[in-house]
Parts: sequence; structure tokens; C-alpha cells
Amino acid sequence: MIHLYASKKLFEKLPVNGDGLLFMTPRSQWLYQQPRLEHNPLSGWHGHVVTMQRRNCVFFVHDETRFSLFLPALTKPDFADLNDLFIDAFMNTLLKSGADDRHMTAAQQYLRPLLVDTQCNRSVQGTLNRVKFEVECMLDDEPVDLAEIAGYSVGAWLSDTPRNIKGKGMLWPDRAMLELLESIV
Repeated sequence: MIHLYASKKLFEKLPVNGDGLLFMTPRSQWLYQQPRLEHNPLSGWHGHVVTMQRRNCVFFVHDETRFSLFLPALTKPDFADLNDLFIDAFMNTLLKSGADDRHMTAAQQYLRPLLVDTQCNRSVQGTLNRVKFEVECMLDDEPVDLAEIAGYSVGAWLSDTPRNIKGKGMLWPDRAMLELLESIV
């Protein structure tokens, strides 16, 4: 499983079963057929939903690398397909961040369904707040319709910004994610 630590606001929008898993959909069925992993290096994401331009937008930040994903302009039915939308955003943001075949192959091997709970890390929540602020500034600077924004490009842009992690110093999220994927090839 890929652990997703959802904010209370995001958790309330997600249709999860008693085990914290999103219900299987035709588009996410293949994820549930993957063998179980004892340790998944891609696990550990924080997610938060915000309203921008009267639309639901979801931010994800990987705990270890601070790699960011952005899902703009979601509708209520999209939350049921969050597994598929997460995988799509992750893989395409990786491509936009310079991933090559070996990175994509490594990532593909560890894709699993999202396991959702509300236990959160304040440091990662701080990064979530920061990426939200940066997107708000971008929208103020370049007034565009969120429905026309490519979330992959925004995620790659957010991941190409250095982040400060308490006790670890500064790191570049895109480089850190690619290094993580190289280590599991």
C-alpha cells in the first residue's frame, strides 16, 4: 500500500472503507491485484484539499523527498477515482521532472492502492502550506483558469524548488525523488 496521511478536510471527501482503502473502481482494479509489499519506498504522502477559484484542488507531498503533486479542479466523482488520479499525476510529474526509463520502471514496480488515515506530520504539513501559497502566488501573478492548468507541470515546478526539512537541511524534491527511485532499481 501507499500510505496517504490526509488532512481532515480531504479525508471527509474520500469514500474509504473501514480499512482506510478507497473503493476499487474499474480504473484502479489493477492496483488491488498487485502483490503486497512489506516495505514500500513510495509510501508516505501527505494530502490536503483546498478551494481555489471555487474549485477543489488537491496537493500531495512525499514525506521523505518533499516531491509535490497537484490535482487541479476536481469534482466530487474525482475523489472516488483518487487512486488513479494519484498514479497519473505521480508518473506524469516524474516525466516532467526529468525521469528516464529506469526511474519510471522503478516507480511502476511500487505502485499500490492508497491507504488513507489522518495521522499527520507537522513538518510535511508546513511544506503543504508552502506549496499551496506558491500556487496561490502563481495564480495571482498569471491569472489563468485552474481548469486549463496542467497539474503535472505545476507539480514539477513545485518539486524544482528547494525545501527545508528540519534536521536534514535543504533538498531539491525532484532530485531527491529521482535518487530514491535510482536506489530501488
